[in-house]
Amino acid sequence: MTIISDPHVRAVEATLFASDQPMTVEQIRGYVGDDVDIADALAQLEAHYAGRGIELVRRGKSWHFQTAADLAYVLRREREESRKLSRAAVETLAIIAYHEPVSRAEIEAIRGVQISKGTLDVLMEAGWVRPAGRRDVPGRPLIYATTAGFLAHFGLSSRKDLPGIDDLKAAGLLDPIDTAMGDMHFAGEESDSELEIDENNA
Repeated sequence: MTIISDPHVRAVEATLFASDQPMTVEQIRGYVGDDVDIADALAQLEAHYAGRGIELVRRGKSWHFQTAADLAYVLRREREESRKLSRAAVETLAIIAYHEPVSRAEIEAIRGVQISKGTLDVLMEAGWVRPAGRRDVPGRPLIYATTAGFLAHFGLSSRKDLPGIDDLKAAGLLDPIDTAMGDMHFAGEESDSELEIDENNA
C-alpha cells in the first residue's frame, strides 16, 4: 500500500480528516499555511483514496472525505422520515437549482402558482437552499440559491452536473405537466451571477 510521506500532503489530509464540515482551499490554507501547494496536495490525496472505502471528493468549492458511494449501504440506517418533500417543494428546489439566484416572485412566475413561506422554510431547514442577498431592483426582493449541502446530498460536484431536460425525460422523471416546464432553460447553464459558496455554508 502506498504511503504518503510528504508532510505538506499529510497536513492537508489531517486537516480534512479532522473537520466535520467540507472545507474550501482558503479554509485549509488557514490551518496548513501559505507555503503549501494545496491544489497539488488535494490532487495527490484524491488519487491516493480513489477506489478505497473512503474517498476524497469535491463538492462545489469544498472538499471532504466520505464513504465510497458503492459502500454507502453498509452504513445506512433505516429510519422513518418524519415528512417527505411536497411536490411544491420539489418543484421549487428544481427551479432554484436551475435558475439561481431567483426571487420568490420569479419562482412563482415559473411555477404559475404562489408558493407558501413554509415551502422555502423546509428547503432551508434541509440545508439545501439559502438566502443569497437581494435583487438590485425596486423593492430589493430576497433571492435564493442552493448550498454546498445540496450538491453533497445529490452527489454533484457543481451545478454543471445537473441533468438536462432531455436526460430527465429519458429517465421517465417528467410527466406531461413537468414537460410543460421545458421553456425554463432546463439545460442548467450557469448564470452570470454564479453561485459562490460562502465560507459559512462551505
